[in-house]
Amino acid sequence: MLGEYRITGRRAADISASVEQAVGAGELAPGQPLPPMRELAERLGVNPNTVAAAYRTLRERGVIETDGRRGSRVRSRPATTGREFIRVEVPAGVRDASAGNPDTALLPPLGPAFAWAAAQGDRDPVLYGHEPVEPELARTARAELDADGVPAGPVAVTSGALDAIERVLAAHLKPGDTVALEDPGWGSLLDLVPALGLRTVPVGVDDDGPLPEDVDRALEGGARALIVTDRAQNPTGAAVGAARARALRAVLRRHPGTLLIEDDHGHRIVDLPLHPLAGVTRHWAFVRSVAKAYGPDLRLAVLTGDEVTLDRVRGRQRLGPGWVSRITQRAVARLWADGAVDTAAVAGAYRARRDALIAALAERGVEARGRSGMNVWIPVPDETGAVARLLHAGWAVAPGARFRLGAPPGIRITVSTLAQDEVGPLADAVASAVRVGGGRGLV
Repeated sequence: MLGEYRITGRRAADISASVEQAVGAGELAPGQPLPPMRELAERLGVNPNTVAAAYRTLRERGVIETDGRRGSRVRSRPATTGREFIRVEVPAGVRDASAGNPDTALLPPLGPAFAWAAAQGDRDPVLYGHEPVEPELARTARAELDADGVPAGPVAVTSGALDAIERVLAAHLKPGDTVALEDPGWGSLLDLVPALGLRTVPVGVDDDGPLPEDVDRALEGGARALIVTDRAQNPTGAAVGAARARALRAVLRRHPGTLLIEDDHGHRIVDLPLHPLAGVTRHWAFVRSVAKAYGPDLRLAVLTGDEVTLDRVRGRQRLGPGWVSRITQRAVARLWADGAVDTAAVAGAYRARRDALIAALAERGVEARGRSGMNVWIPVPDETGAVARLLHAGWAVAPGARFRLGAPPGIRITVSTLAQDEVGPLADAVASAVRVGGGRGLV
């Protein structure tokens, strides 16, 4: 059943480690069945309860899944083989349009803000037992959330959006629960959910965000949580509009027990209005990262939500890292106060680059999506072939497999640094790669 690989160990921890190591090394392939628990117990000379405990640990880590009489098998996308490894190695001389990073020319200088924050820290050091959130940061964040229609709630600070989402999921869900995720969607999130031992159910996405009928189907099917990207969805650029928000809120009203998590991925790089969904369900969370507008290395996000959710998140955070550096929080608050990012200018720059590429592709018979943010999504008939042909033509793009659960193939192109004189050659290369692959790109 397992070919040449032999599961070893006498303790549950050793058995689970043996399986996980084999999955990570590729010796146990996705979809490969594991021995029935009693059979493996006899082979190892241990109690069946020991193997059951090992399999339970593997399920909770997202390495395997169990389906009744079909038994246990390696997950099709186990947590130990993260999507970050589904990437293109960019050789010298190849233009990299795959990374998903912001244009560094549009990021503000951080030196003055951090120097000011450090000086403040010298005068008034933050010590154990002090408040975990910088008051000025909380005031500014809460005022902006109020202005955008996000319901009232306490404010916490986490080490980026993914940290916030992980903490919220852990605060409410248990291994085996199902989470409805956008498909295509953020690759890191598609990895995180199974790594927590949670199941995933895909929800289709168009330019206005998650499809209400898919969300309703997922929640009717038992999904306990829904994660929505409000703007600049990665990888499609979707942004939830007013009509779509009304439709989604109507669905959520029929499922008030759903844990709703909103990721405002496009904060300060998108000039489209926010249409939040929060407040319809009993438990909700809304997170804003500073990564795309101020720099990924800041590792800071602001989180709000209902009282119970935030109390659980902050309580668990106190038992772990304690808090996010108040020096960093003060620096971000200073950047906000100084208006260091011109949202209209940044959003306009990214919009011009997206629109130029989408228009050039349309002229060549290739359809593409990119309503907001810094990425363009192009459905293709042959994803692997398109990526390879573009690489041969001098362009590195991100394989759609990094972002998909069950959605059709595609490629993601990051336009954040795309120059005007590069638009035509890139569009030519994409059109050629798509046609060789057997057709034209379809939305």
